[in-house]
Amino acid sequence: MPIGLLTLEIHIPDARSLKDKRQVLRSLKDRLRAHFNVAVAELEHQELWQRSRVGVVSISGDGKHLEESLQAIAEESERVLGRDLVSHEIEYFEDEQ
Repeated sequence: MPIGLLTLEIHIPDARSLKDKRQVLRSLKDRLRAHFNVAVAELEHQELWQRSRVGVVSISGDGKHLEESLQAIAEESERVLGRDLVSHEIEYFEDEQ
């Protein structure tokens, strides 16, 4: 069963505090969870005000569906974050069971 990981590198230049950063990330995470039913978590840079790495994970019985879903999630992330999205990377893994 394929598992997909979308990693988002985010730079939030307007954040002046961790509270500002968390507001941006909460909005992104809530939107992605609601629209795509995925798991979303901040992976790195929790202590930095203007930087974050966020992981989005999805699983599917169909590899093509998973690929299309992660691409749509990447596009939605770009719409939500705009210039704050520095880069994204999609990786796929196969469940060994």
